[in-house]
Amino acid sequence: MDDLARIAALHGVASTYRPAEDVTVEVPEETVRAVLRLTGALPAEDPDDLRSLADSGERRRAERLLPPTLVHWSGEPAPPALAALPPGTRLRVTPEGGAGEVDWGPEPAHGVHRLTATAPDGRTAGATLIVAPGRAPAAPERAHGLLVQLYSLLSERSWGMGDLADLAELARWAARTHGAGFVQVNPLHAAVPGAPTDPSPYRPASRRFPDPVYLRVEDVPEHAHHPDREALDALAARGAELRHEVLEKGALIDRDAVWALKREALELLYAVPRAAVRDAAYREFLAEQGPALELHALWCAGAAGEEPERADFHAWLVWLTDGQLRSAQEAAREAGMSVGIVHDLAVGVHPEGSDARLPGLYARNISVGAPPDAFNARGQDWGLPPWRPDVLEGLAYEPFRALLRGVFRYAGALRIDHVMGLFRLWWIPEGTPPAEGAYVSYDGEAMLAVLVLEAHRAGSVVVGEDLGTVEPGVRDALARRGILGTSVLWFERDWAGDGEPLASGAWREDCLATATTHDLPPTAAKLAGSHVELRDRLGLLTRPLETERAEDAADTARWLEELDRLGLDTKGEEAAVTALYAFLLRTPARLVGVWLPDAVGDRRPQNLPGTWDQYPNWRLPIADASGRPLTLEALTASPRANALLSAVREGVQTHTAPPSARAL
Repeated sequence: MDDLARIAALHGVASTYRPAEDVTVEVPEETVRAVLRLTGALPAEDPDDLRSLADSGERRRAERLLPPTLVHWSGEPAPPALAALPPGTRLRVTPEGGAGEVDWGPEPAHGVHRLTATAPDGRTAGATLIVAPGRAPAAPERAHGLLVQLYSLLSERSWGMGDLADLAELARWAARTHGAGFVQVNPLHAAVPGAPTDPSPYRPASRRFPDPVYLRVEDVPEHAHHPDREALDALAARGAELRHEVLEKGALIDRDAVWALKREALELLYAVPRAAVRDAAYREFLAEQGPALELHALWCAGAAGEEPERADFHAWLVWLTDGQLRSAQEAAREAGMSVGIVHDLAVGVHPEGSDARLPGLYARNISVGAPPDAFNARGQDWGLPPWRPDVLEGLAYEPFRALLRGVFRYAGALRIDHVMGLFRLWWIPEGTPPAEGAYVSYDGEAMLAVLVLEAHRAGSVVVGEDLGTVEPGVRDALARRGILGTSVLWFERDWAGDGEPLASGAWREDCLATATTHDLPPTAAKLAGSHVELRDRLGLLTRPLETERAEDAADTARWLEELDRLGLDTKGEEAAVTALYAFLLRTPARLVGVWLPDAVGDRRPQNLPGTWDQYPNWRLPIADASGRPLTLEALTASPRANALLSAVREGVQTHTAPPSARAL
């Protein structure tokens, strides 16, 4: 290993990576240098003697008493680093909250503490000590549920896009009529304002705070007490016009127009004096959220070109949204859901958003993405700045903990987008092609321990989106700690054998299984092959259309043959969709998710990766097989939707999870 690679290894920067077991790729030297400079591991001008820098770094690491962070899993042996301490070393723990030091005990309390070691020769060292339960909470029972992009589901009362009252109503119907245990939604994080606003829910201004565009204005208590009913009614009528444009005239969902109307209405409601109890609850919320909310609210005011004193309005919006989010979860549980609302945590934030303003936490002039793979030979640049692992560690992972606590307030479960990012991320220096990035490691055990700790405190299930390239050992580590994975039917093959569809009994138990996702074709489109035609029309194919069409048809046919072999009816589109979900129910998967557009035959993907303005990503309402948009009310009355979900419920009752899954 050369000296630069030694320095990189000390700082978690990989100088090589393996896209396949038998392939090793060298990271360009300039990329390694750029990443090390941006994290402060190298000065702006590289020193002449890299060897001495590497030697001194390795020496300091070898001589330290403790690593910066230690993880202790309850019921398991103490961290190995403690056994390596000199005999007679005294260990003292300052518990979370700082309530006085205590001697190290055999089973420290759960929490993030400060550990101090004092060796007999007088040397001292401190470390963050994370004590976490051995596993995250498990779902109470095997469950099925719905997957939906909330903005796409408009009711007859929503203002041009789905809202939190629609979410609550969907959950009630799914639970009471079809025994569903959960509804998974897209990230509801705060968006970056602009003209137009970036519609992607995976590139938010803040992951810590929610987006008030999802508020149901009429459900704000002050709405009933506003003296100018005419003004509010006029705004509601304009909201109905937006809804009519989308549902009846084929317009795309216009988030900016929806927010302009809602904001005008909320400005009116903000001026209404709050009742004493409501005002006390608001003040308590402000105190709980502290400086983080102050920073976000100030940023919102500044981004809107307003004076700083307007920050209180934006903090009030966060409070309202938090309340309606919690009400949706309460509605889901009261209707009988075992899990409730599954929220989605995006992998990062917009570089100009409020979260990215946190001093020093985010790496500058760097974005994260993915290296080249079979689907994208050029790699991917997601335009999201990464957390600096050294700063995160120095802050005892408090930013990550605060983020999780914020979302867990209203989540029955949490989906972690690109859960592999807990362990490493692909960093791309500014001006560097995505293919020439480098993996930068995080303390995966510490990140995982924080996640399990906060999930345990909230009593929430955790699902990791672990699709694509996954570092060896990561899936095992997640499963060992009770983090469910994600299994998508079309990708589940016997890759170690003949490459044929993976038999239902061979699927993993610790996962959420589904037929498709928001980034993939709806099942009806996959069965018909229409998604290949769509990609061809948009110029996204890299091979001849006939080649792509033939391969896709053969892939679909192999799955249909497997369903036929099992005696499942695949005659006709609706029967084939039902059969695919029936297959999922024969697997031991702990959770089974139905993509809601599949229930009504929608053929359009919500997002088409590789496109920007060529396709209306994140702006389509749910539609039926003919492309006609459906309201929530029409969807819940749809014979096709009710037939599929009834079949899924019956399948859950017939194919219960195996004992090993039920015991989790």
